Amino acid sequence: VQLQASGGGLVQAGGSLRLSCAASGHTFSSGNMGWFRQAPGKEREFVGGIDLWNGRIHYADSVKGRFTISRDNAKNTVYLQMNSLKPEDTAVYYCAARNRRIIISAMNQAGVYEYWGQGTLVTVSS
Repeated sequence: VQLQASGGGLVQAGGSLRLSCAASGHTFSSGNMGWFRQAPGKEREFVGGIDLWNGRIHYADSVKGRFTISRDNAKNTVYLQMNSLKPEDTAVYYCAARNRRIIISAMNQAGVYEYWGQGTLVTVSS
């Protein structure tokens, strides 16, 4: 499985960006995909994840109401739409995937994911 994350960039506070995570070699009918981020000097943190079997999505409290995860099965791609961006959203964003489905409450754990993309940098200026 290979994951290719893209869409990062520089945006002003209040702006929007959409990140993409294109997967190859991954069956989109099952498993989970997640988004994580890591700011300079901080640990990697969970942003949101999707259960690819039933479409249920779980978000971190810090992004609820601002970020939206969606998917396009035909393109084997998962998206992270980020609105109302804040300077504290500045980080390298990673997508991750696992082949075997796990419960939604476990999706926030980085260790359950088998595959990771290379990361894409999001910088939000104040």
